[in-house]
Amino acid sequence: MVLSPLHMSEIIPKIRLRDLHKRFGDKVVLDGIDLDVMPRTSMVVLGGSGSGKSVLLKCVLGLIEPDHGVIEIDGVDVLQQPLSRREEIRSRIGMLFQDGALFDSLPVWENVTFALLAQRKITRAEARGRAPDILAQVGLAATVGELYPAELSGGMQKRVALARAIAARPDIMFFDEPTTGLDPIMGAVIDDLLVDCVKRLGSTAVAITHDIASARRIGDSAAMIHKGKIVWSGPADELMNSGCPEVDQFTHGRREGPIQMELRR
Repeated sequence: MVLSPLHMSEIIPKIRLRDLHKRFGDKVVLDGIDLDVMPRTSMVVLGGSGSGKSVLLKCVLGLIEPDHGVIEIDGVDVLQQPLSRREEIRSRIGMLFQDGALFDSLPVWENVTFALLAQRKITRAEARGRAPDILAQVGLAATVGELYPAELSGGMQKRVALARAIAARPDIMFFDEPTTGLDPIMGAVIDDLLVDCVKRLGSTAVAITHDIASARRIGDSAAMIHKGKIVWSGPADELMNSGCPEVDQFTHGRREGPIQMELRR
């Protein structure tokens, strides 16, 4: 759902980042990121390898502490809250990791309900009973719940990871390279599932990706990081004709342009 500029100005962003900085030693990764993600919309963040996409996500998730800046969720500056309050706010975020990050030693039903069990929101018996309904939301049969991750195809593993991400019905969802490792057809299937799940839950979503086709399927809006800054943001359907040299080079896969890839020889 894309909100009009008038409505967007009246609504507090679900996620608001201002002047976000992060460096590792001499390496500047985030150099003053400003970004707004409006409620009940899907934002895709594009950028080449090492551009800072994953670090940005990890800062919002609390896995990395930024050096400077503001991270607001529903108007609350998370970095200014005590640790317990930070954890409470971030517990509302569902995460789909790039490689799925399933626990090989646990059956699918336990993977899917892992967060609910860890937070002691349900018993193991309740979790096992609830898993089939959650799996059904991503197009998987109840019998899959008794299998282990090693017994699943790449596409099925991604669906299970998505089921785990939506199990607690989060109002914010993060997707880290959701189509990596999938063929184009399965990638499109997963993208459709992501969009369906986000709409059904009424969630706000942020996806980081370098897959342009995926970005256009998932996103209402898009932004691109280059050299630690947001160099362009706008509607996702304008990615192919953004008028921004960096976005134009990236979306069309051109070697020549402002983005210079470092090659080892």
